[in-house]
Amino acid sequence: MAAKSRGLGKGLDSLIPVGKVGVESSAKKESKEEKGPVTIVNINKVEPNREQPRRQFDEDKLLELADSLKKFGILEPLIVKDRKKYLEIVAGERRWRAAKLAGLKEVPVIKKDLTEQEIVEIALIENLQREDLNDIEEALAYKRLIEEFHLKQEELAERVSKTRSVIANSLRLLKLTEEVQKMIIDEKISAGHARALIMVEDPKQQIELAERVFDERLNVRDTEKLVKELGKEKKEKQKKEIDAALKAIYEKMEEKLKAQLGTKVSVVPKENGVGKIEIEFYSHDEFDRIISHIK
Repeated sequence: MAAKSRGLGKGLDSLIPVGKVGVESSAKKESKEEKGPVTIVNINKVEPNREQPRRQFDEDKLLELADSLKKFGILEPLIVKDRKKYLEIVAGERRWRAAKLAGLKEVPVIKKDLTEQEIVEIALIENLQREDLNDIEEALAYKRLIEEFHLKQEELAERVSKTRSVIANSLRLLKLTEEVQKMIIDEKISAGHARALIMVEDPKQQIELAERVFDERLNVRDTEKLVKELGKEKKEKQKKEIDAALKAIYEKMEEKLKAQLGTKVSVVPKENGVGKIEIEFYSHDEFDRIISHIK
């Protein structure tokens, strides 16, 4: 699957230090910088953010990072918020998880007094920078920022350095059925495939097409073509159903007019609702009778 474009969130560097800080020297570097002092804390006092947008962590990559931490320690401190009873991770959950796997007893942290909105934004931006979120996690994070903190799409786009169209396209993925969203998370289909499938309104059909895309290894263009053909078939089916319904109405009206006028009447439909009504007569007297009846 193609890699997602990298998003560099605005304002993140003012909250998260981008410089590398070694574990051994970090305790001595309780600097007077705006970033805040680095402190060493017991790893058991640190807990992940339950509202963190990222839900899945690659176990193999975590093990690789754990091996690195055993040799070099944590080179970049975690950003945390002091919740009194514990320290909540704002940025760095992956490092924290790997540190636990590595058997580390302590981790370097920087405590920040952040609002709930800033916590969500930082967690989202950090993952976007590292390309750690799958497309559904990213869309859910955008949705939360919009709904919970009443941000408009334009405001959100500015805060995470994305275009409004990127935000809108991401949010559209949440219109898909849960089964298809799960296929995106499991990397069975890409977001490009999924956006083509959004056009399929029937949930069952949407799932069936997604499974076909996966089974037949269809590319995005083939998927779009498949959905387009399906749309044509749907329109043709609807047209046939409408034509059949109209035919029944016309036939009923023919019988009604025949009974009222006492002669054969034909309703002749054409395209786009156009047509004509033919009334037959077989003598001048019958013509006069029909005209008198109509008048």
